[in-house]
Amino acid sequence: MKKIKNTLCIAFLSLATAFSATAQEKKASPAEVAQGKINGAAVTINYSSPAVNERAIWGELVPFGKVWRAGANEATTIQTDKDLIIEGNKLAAGTYSVFVIPQLNEATVIFNKVAKQWGASKYNEAEDALRVSVKPNMRKLRAERLVYNISSNKIVLSWDSWDIPLTVK
Repeated sequence: MKKIKNTLCIAFLSLATAFSATAQEKKASPAEVAQGKINGAAVTINYSSPAVNERAIWGELVPFGKVWRAGANEATTIQTDKDLIIEGNKLAAGTYSVFVIPQLNEATVIFNKVAKQWGASKYNEAEDALRVSVKPNMRKLRAERLVYNISSNKIVLSWDSWDIPLTVK
């Protein structure tokens, strides 16, 4: 009986330690998924969600005029099971990485054919399937964490003081 009691005690302590270590390992930019339907197309966006953490984002952490991975860690990806019309331009069904080139008054959103890539370090413009330019909207309330929202006719990337909207059909 004593042996069983000791075994149970050791098992409990092991589980408690593992749980505590896992809880302390919160990722700075946790993986997130946004899903929705746009005109019958199933759309899924996989991204990592960084926090502002009192940093200057647009023009600083995310420099103007440079390709950014539109999230953290691995490049953000978008998957659609049907063709989409984004800002009046066709994006064929498939999986793409998403990049953004922010400017002071506009953002170029890029859908690249190479879906699996780390960050933007190996981004190749020759692999772009689609590029669209949009005007960011200023937010009244800042978004601490980067988030993607999908509605019936829009995809919006929100972070810090910006919403980057894409009209989708």
